[in-house]
Amino acid sequence: MKAILMDFPEKIETPRLYLRPCQPGDGKDVYEAIVRSQNELKQWLPFAHLEPSLEASEQNVLKAFADFILKEDIRLHIYRKEDDQFIGSTGLHRINWDIPKFEIGYWIDTMHSKKGYITEAIEKLTQFAFHHYGAKRVEIRCDPNNLASKRIPEKLRYTLEGTLHNDCLSADGKELRDTYIYAKTTN
Repeated sequence: MKAILMDFPEKIETPRLYLRPCQPGDGKDVYEAIVRSQNELKQWLPFAHLEPSLEASEQNVLKAFADFILKEDIRLHIYRKEDDQFIGSTGLHRINWDIPKFEIGYWIDTMHSKKGYITEAIEKLTQFAFHHYGAKRVEIRCDPNNLASKRIPEKLRYTLEGTLHNDCLSADGKELRDTYIYAKTTN
């Protein structure tokens, strides 16, 4: 089946959260979360170095929505069930449908960090990738210095497969950084 024809549920639910594809109009929530979290996100994510704007956030959401329709990238927004509060973003990226394999990325609005939300969301998204799309491999890549980010795959029992040395630049583009590759695979 062609990727564009593959179905995706309206939302994926966990006990406290739901994950849904980003949609036109989500830019305001994303913009507000980035503004609140910019200082924390700057250390790890290049987009946080740009001056946030509502217009740029909405454009980014629209591009992600188009990629979702094509199933070239599946960006999901994370919401708390109790109040429909946007808390962050995740998704299935660097997709290879021939295998199939996915990379999971994530970030959280700082005011919602340290509550286990990302771990809960990523655990469910990992299960979804294997059960719904028949994934043979799911990866999480992160900077070894990003302790909060690397705790997620470690808690979820991903295997640290290796380190890519001098693989990328820091989020500010000023120094070389390594990348840890964690993965779960089918046997």
